[in-house]
Amino acid sequence: MKRVLVIDDDDAVRSAFRLALDDIDADVVTMETGERGVQIASTEIVDLVFLDLKMPGMDGVDTLRRLRASGCRAPIFVVTGFAEEFMARLRKAADQGLDFEVMRKPLERNDIRSVVTAVLGGT
Repeated sequence: MKRVLVIDDDDAVRSAFRLALDDIDADVVTMETGERGVQIASTEIVDLVFLDLKMPGMDGVDTLRRLRASGCRAPIFVVTGFAEEFMARLRKAADQGLDFEVMRKPLERNDIRSVVTAVLGGT
């Protein structure tokens, strides 16, 4: 079974992802911190990551770097309402060869499902 990892400090956002994907044939794992997300991705196979950008502690850019350094090759979608605040750091990460996509919050259910279906196939 394919595994989707959602890393977001907001419980409501994590719940929204679980609800949006409740009938898709994939295991949806949610983590509330970047540290916990990196831990999961470095010990288990992850097929897709949705990553919040603005989180306390390790933010999304640092989490992105650690995910890639840990060997995570899954597509990563950075999901944020604060892209401008982090744009220089995101550009630098991209210039350094870290691959990711950016999606703006709020996401609709169909946005989430479309990404999952496109990346994981007809799950």
